[in-house]
Amino acid sequence: MKTSHRKLLLLLALSATLGAGLSACAPLIVGGAVVGSLMATDRRTAGTQIEDEGIELRAASRIREHLGGRVRVGVTSYNRQVLLTGEVPNAQDKQLLEQVVARVENVRAIVNEVGILGQASLTQRSSDALVTGRVKAGMVDAKDLFANAFKVVTERGTVYLMGRVTQREAERATDIARSISGVQKVVRVLEIISEEELQALLPKPSANETRK
Repeated sequence: MKTSHRKLLLLLALSATLGAGLSACAPLIVGGAVVGSLMATDRRTAGTQIEDEGIELRAASRIREHLGGRVRVGVTSYNRQVLLTGEVPNAQDKQLLEQVVARVENVRAIVNEVGILGQASLTQRSSDALVTGRVKAGMVDAKDLFANAFKVVTERGTVYLMGRVTQREAERATDIARSISGVQKVVRVLEIISEEELQALLPKPSANETRK
């Protein structure tokens, strides 16, 4: 029941963001920033999580200001590294997009995966949102993985994985994503940490839990 409840929370978060993501240029985000109760298990500090949300909002606003409605761009920030996905009509706009986001406060790196092509159809975008939900659900089902350590973004069947994870976790998450129907490619935009660093990040059991 616990696993089913967690999966339901994730899928509800996906449904809540789907409408906004399909009706505007806002990115689809499924992760600690969406499900507030899961923020405590995020491997970023609370301050960094808030900073990432601010980067996404400021970047989206400046993209609208400089490029208007001729582009469809998703902005996803993790630990101040920004992933750009979506479509622009030409190479000049792709370059301008990166320049605009680079000027946003606190951005330390940009991964520009925006394609120079026509905007994805509503059907394609809906399919991508469902793929993201399935990948996250697959991670929740995995007993050897912390699903909330990852942000998952899907664009035209390509799944992007973001997070601070060990090499073991990166490989496991990649295998899960590749097994999902509709996934054409998996791109890892991950920060790799050691198993020792992971242990230091994990919450310590309370005294009461230790005595049990």
